[in-house]
Amino acid sequence: MPEQEPIGAVTSAYGAFADAVRALSDEESWLPSGCSGWAVRDLVFHCLSDAQRGLVALHTPARGPADRDATTYWADWRPDTTGAANGRRYVRVCASMFLVFDQLRELYLETAAAVVTAAAQADPGRLIATQGHVLTAGDLLATLAVEATVHHLDLVTHLPSAVPPSGEGLTAVRAALDGLLGRPLPLDWSDGHYARAGTGRLPLTTDERQRLGPDADRFPLFG
Repeated sequence: MPEQEPIGAVTSAYGAFADAVRALSDEESWLPSGCSGWAVRDLVFHCLSDAQRGLVALHTPARGPADRDATTYWADWRPDTTGAANGRRYVRVCASMFLVFDQLRELYLETAAAVVTAAAQADPGRLIATQGHVLTAGDLLATLAVEATVHHLDLVTHLPSAVPPSGEGLTAVRAALDGLLGRPLPLDWSDGHYARAGTGRLPLTTDERQRLGPDADRFPLFG
């Protein structure tokens, strides 16, 4: 993504996700999300944690060279790993400490707003550190937009009238998936379908596997 695009992408993705969270009732927060084992409120807690990480990373300068970019960052994130299972348990336990959803909602909304403010002030070319890696602030912002957008799709799985993910966020997800695939997707998928299939939320059909050829075995591209 060009240097200035990640700022717009994360602003748009976080804004749309915040709008969806803001409209949730306490009852809706108990609905299942698109993430195995998580209710909607668990997912919001996970996204709060990622927003906090992003805020810290934007204020953690690092020496170069960068060892990850907006695409290769996702190479470490694979589904069905021990770490992923432990993360699911951690999120469920921590999210359960909020007695009412309003408490979690307000903490998420104020943290997300702080990330958007920090993003607008960030130098996209500055090197920062996060999760043991070094990347530019611009690439970090692109990954934050991708994370928020994929989880926005998870959030609305059982909320058909909820605010949908932003177009800029979905474009960022497609760019990351195409980068991992190594070419533009050769199938006529919508951005939302690609985001779900590319991250393991939707299984590939027999026809899709045939059309993807050997690349089918690489799905999900991250998760």
